[in-house]
Amino acid sequence: MDEIEKLLRKRNQQDRDRILAAMKAIREGEFSGLRIKKLSGLNLYRIRVGDVRIQFCIDRHSKKGVIDSVRLRNEGTYRE
Repeated sequence: MDEIEKLLRKRNQQDRDRILAAMKAIREGEFSGLRIKKLSGLNLYRIRVGDVRIQFCIDRHSKKGVIDSVRLRNEGTYRE
């Protein structure tokens, strides 16, 4: 089972819908309205959806986001 699917399965429907909507916006390059933060020292960005963090990079050519990971916020969220 995919890590993202497992995380989504554990969330309630409202959280799941918000996470999926944010992921769709990132993949389509619609960044307006998202509170994006650049991760220091990396070519990655993140957005917060409740206690879930979505990390992604932006493709230079297509200007769309490529999702790197979706994780619950904890001590190891930003570590490799």
